[in-house]
Amino acid sequence: MSYLVLARKSRPQTFSQVVGQRPVVRTLQNSILRNRVAHAILFSGVRGVGKTTIARIMAKAINCQAEPAERPCDRCPSCREIASGTSFDLTEIDGASNRGIQEIRELKEKIKFLPSSAKHRIIIIDEVHMLTTEAFNALLKTLEEPPAHVYFMFATTEIHKIPVTILSRCQQYELKRISSDELYAHFQKLAAMEGFEIEPAAISLIVREAAGSVRDGLSLLDQMFSFGEQRITSKDVVEVLGLVSREVLFRLTRGLLEGSPAAVFSSLAEIFNYGLDIKRFTEDLMANFRSLLLCTMESPAATLARNLEQFKEYVNLYERKDLSAFLDFCEERFLPLLDSSKQTPEKKARKSRQ
Repeated sequence: MSYLVLARKSRPQTFSQVVGQRPVVRTLQNSILRNRVAHAILFSGVRGVGKTTIARIMAKAINCQAEPAERPCDRCPSCREIASGTSFDLTEIDGASNRGIQEIRELKEKIKFLPSSAKHRIIIIDEVHMLTTEAFNALLKTLEEPPAHVYFMFATTEIHKIPVTILSRCQQYELKRISSDELYAHFQKLAAMEGFEIEPAAISLIVREAAGSVRDGLSLLDQMFSFGEQRITSKDVVEVLGLVSREVLFRLTRGLLEGSPAAVFSSLAEIFNYGLDIKRFTEDLMANFRSLLLCTMESPAATLARNLEQFKEYVNLYERKDLSAFLDFCEERFLPLLDSSKQTPEKKARKSRQ
């Protein structure tokens, strides 16, 4: 059997296994318990926060044969079929490759038929914002008055691209980025389950790179497991993932604050030896100054807790006004560069002509 990546191997199968998203999960569980499930549900949010996963769990819960309080049980035939991808009553469509009106017409013809074995027919459309205008228009009437045996679930990373006429016919759930503490605990548990010992600082680095996305973090964690060492250190993470360690950033920050050219240039040489691109470097440097500035407040952000002692050590040496001035300088100098790097050649040419 081929290797199953960690993101698929650890994918939640029940509501209790979902990482974060407590308000959304609780609302969906109560809708099952009280028999108030909307016929069209839209999940939105950034990549890797659980949109499609929660849609599949909801599909299992709707067709689950257990008592409402126990759904999805993940044991009944319907739950097992959906989990294995063999259910005839669950249709999952990729909106990016099935975006035309013809595909939607075929879907509308299919949902006229009653489900084969389950109680309801579930339609999941991932990246629904990729559908064409004509395809959206073809869906309107069906979404407003769907057959009693059909439920629609949509997932999107760009909700602003979906027509208002579609949004008004859906119950909307905005999925947030997963907090650092929840990601840290989740990755720590998975590492132990896989038989790896990983340093707290190494997990913190992976959490930082995940930026609130469970799937991104799991991909990085999987890469570290493939590194081959049973004990994973922060140095391993820095080397394998091509990151700049926080210690180097702190040395550069201190050199800038103290006006030490030697410290600044030696830190820059070390940073560029990692092969880090300028965009990523400037983002990390600004984030470092921003974190230091937050630590000067009486109640620093909870996300800084794991590095609080190291931040405090530097904060006590400098005044808030100096940190604020350097952050303003970085934003003034670097943000235009970051914005220009995101522009397409067409946009740059248009701007030069204006």
